[in-house]
Amino acid sequence: MFNKIFGDDKLHEECGVVGVYSSRPEIVSQLAYYGLFSLQHRGQESAGIAVKCGGGIEYHKDMGLVAEVFDDKILDKLVGGMATGHVRYSTTGDSLKENAQPLVVKYKKGSLAISHNGNLTNTEALREMLEDSGVIFQTSTDTEVIANLLARNFKGDMVKSVRNILEIIKGAFAFVIMTERELIGIRDAFGLRPLCLGKRDDGYLFASESCAISAMGGEFVRDIEPGEIVVINDEGITSIPSGMFARKKSCIFEFIYFARPDSNIDGINVYQTRYNCGIELAKESPVDADLVFSVPDSGTPAAIGYAQHLGIPYGLGLIKNRYAKRTFIEPNQDLRDEGVKIKLSVLSEIVKGKRVVMVDDSIVRGTTSKRIVQMVKDAGAKEVHVRIASPPVKYSCFFGIDTPFRRFLIGASKTESEIQTFLGADSLHYLSKRGLLQSTGQENGFCLACLDGDYPMAVPNHDGQERMI
Repeated sequence: MFNKIFGDDKLHEECGVVGVYSSRPEIVSQLAYYGLFSLQHRGQESAGIAVKCGGGIEYHKDMGLVAEVFDDKILDKLVGGMATGHVRYSTTGDSLKENAQPLVVKYKKGSLAISHNGNLTNTEALREMLEDSGVIFQTSTDTEVIANLLARNFKGDMVKSVRNILEIIKGAFAFVIMTERELIGIRDAFGLRPLCLGKRDDGYLFASESCAISAMGGEFVRDIEPGEIVVINDEGITSIPSGMFARKKSCIFEFIYFARPDSNIDGINVYQTRYNCGIELAKESPVDADLVFSVPDSGTPAAIGYAQHLGIPYGLGLIKNRYAKRTFIEPNQDLRDEGVKIKLSVLSEIVKGKRVVMVDDSIVRGTTSKRIVQMVKDAGAKEVHVRIASPPVKYSCFFGIDTPFRRFLIGASKTESEIQTFLGADSLHYLSKRGLLQSTGQENGFCLACLDGDYPMAVPNHDGQERMI
């Protein structure tokens, strides 16, 4: 995969999930396919769909993009009244076919399939406990830990089993669980990972983002509340509110980078938030320039907001190669250092002789940003001013985001002035935390731990034991 091979200077989330409950079994797998296709930005390593077929659960999953894993022949075999689907970017467990999801397991009353987005913080302790009791694991994911806990706690009612394990597992998660009788959606008590509910004339839908509800031909109903369990079966839909008190802490990086701009999460429009970030950037750090352009794609709304607020022309300074996300050739270090040129190219005719503002959503390691600045200068730009539509990333995430160790985060080891020098930029400004929150329209309700180190719960240290920061 391109990001892992070339060390793309972005944070990456673990996965996206969908669920389908329909009175039209012949279209269920196709709907799940459309939902996963619209969530492909959340994971490009593997894809899978499980369907309740007859008396059991049938599934297909493999490494690769959604369109590579599935075709009409495969989908036509997956016929049933319920489905759950998954696209994966691994943060827990290796990038292997056996770790692809949905995870389908048998237990004493039948079968279940689990699609999981997020990361448990107490996986190691739970896994060790289960192994000590004789459990043998087939994968290295925390999803299999959850499946074993569900089976061990099952006493004839899967919903009760779910409620029991929610008192045991810790971390960030959004699950879609499918048994032979029901489809269950669960969101963690802090609402760190997103999950929403949609409906169609023939049934109901779950998805990580509202854009997937639209792709499946559904109408967005609402976000699943933090800690809520939603059960869909032949009797209808039932909501079980959270029994735990916790302040909502939606992941701020959903709005900065992860989510598709046409999604709404917890009542907040992603595109509008990013556009507002650009306006706030312009207020905090205007610059006299000839052109504003973005590092595509998530930096584009902020760049438009920045340009429009200051009355500076917006243009395409960088072109993204849409086919550079995946590669099957492992390059040597020299080629790896040049990898950004495969993914992005500079429009020399646009930037030559101009003072330009380059707007990006975030900087993680800084290596890619440094190369892009140099590319723009090599193309003839007179000045390159860098504006970042979020505060510096200073801390690792333990909740389902693939964050480098803190020593590799440039925001944790260098001042803004030192980062500017490292990038070779003529000026640099990060959006303030206040400006970021102002852009969302809300002053609280977010997890900002990767920015300020204020974790909403105990997190593991380097040896897997819990610590509170």
